[in-house]
Amino acid sequence: MFRMNRRNFLQQTGVWAAAAAASSVPTLGYAARDKELNIYCWEGYNSDDVLDPFRKEFAATVRAEGLTSDPDAVNRLRAGETKVWDLINLNNPWAREMMYPEGLIKPIPRDRFEPYYEKMMTQFHPPYPWAMDKEGKELLGMTQRFGPFNFVVNTDKISQATAEDQGFKLFLDPAMKGKYGILTYDNWNIYHMCVAADIHPFKKHTKEEMTKFGEMAKQIFNGAKNLTDDLVQMNLALINGEIDAYFTGGTYTASPARFDGAKNVRGITPNSGPMDGKGGIVWIELTSVVNNPDPSPLAEEFLAYVQRPDVSKKVAFAEGTYNPVTQMGDKDVLASFDADELDAIQWDTLEQEMANSVDYDINPDYAEMYELYSAAKREREG
Repeated sequence: MFRMNRRNFLQQTGVWAAAAAASSVPTLGYAARDKELNIYCWEGYNSDDVLDPFRKEFAATVRAEGLTSDPDAVNRLRAGETKVWDLINLNNPWAREMMYPEGLIKPIPRDRFEPYYEKMMTQFHPPYPWAMDKEGKELLGMTQRFGPFNFVVNTDKISQATAEDQGFKLFLDPAMKGKYGILTYDNWNIYHMCVAADIHPFKKHTKEEMTKFGEMAKQIFNGAKNLTDDLVQMNLALINGEIDAYFTGGTYTASPARFDGAKNVRGITPNSGPMDGKGGIVWIELTSVVNNPDPSPLAEEFLAYVQRPDVSKKVAFAEGTYNPVTQMGDKDVLASFDADELDAIQWDTLEQEMANSVDYDINPDYAEMYELYSAAKREREG
């Protein structure tokens, strides 16, 4: 049975913070919060498998709300929800580039938490740049889940080697028209359309590049057979032969199908591309302590708790999707994954996929590109 995707899961289980956003959560005194923790996160950390043992061990009331957009989450903190949350879990650039400079999060003790980084996979050893402030002095959070995120193919129809060599140009082949879907994760679609157009998504863009991006968005949308934001539906379409590939996806989206036995569903990272020669993008999550004026002492305890080998494994294989975690550099963590689990997260090619990728970053022209993207999408749907 395929599992619920990230967006639908969050929409259907959207827990407590709608009320928090409406300022219904009272401001409590510090003494009343020593057993209370509020977490705003991507799915996984809000799993009861992760939270229940912490609740029991610390006799704590833990509330967690899943988020669906990094920028929206940052905007909620800007709008005053620093008074609500104790921890926030976002993709890598937001802490260093926006949240810390704006005073929305606060540093954590290097002497306590850098030893955990020493046990992580080599590329995350301290000082890990995305976890540090721009001056390299303050530690802004802890990494855990990560993964390449580009596109997905049915390897019975398109070989892994062909897909890696062609990269996003695969979707521009006239023979692929009507044979691929678009998983409509808008911000990622925009980044990947940039790559397909030989444009670096994380740099300032010229007028010519903006025009080229708009044309590429139209071409990609017009050639697609189906559009959905449901990864389960997209994987089923791939397995059932309705499509041969889908635009925007990776280990994160392919892993549930692979774990259920569909080994021909595979996330692909291009061998090369316009980002300093690289063709793939990898996301890395960072969990940070919110600069709450009435802080919970449990925030740092939770950051340490999820670093434990058994909890790291639970985070990696929380319900919904499955992902590598940086703690797999620790032999005890790695040993907790069996062969099927490692295969589901494409461990065999992870090192090479990381080498062929740049880190997820902020697109300086995102707002303008989003308008062009939305127009192309409306034209396709209309």
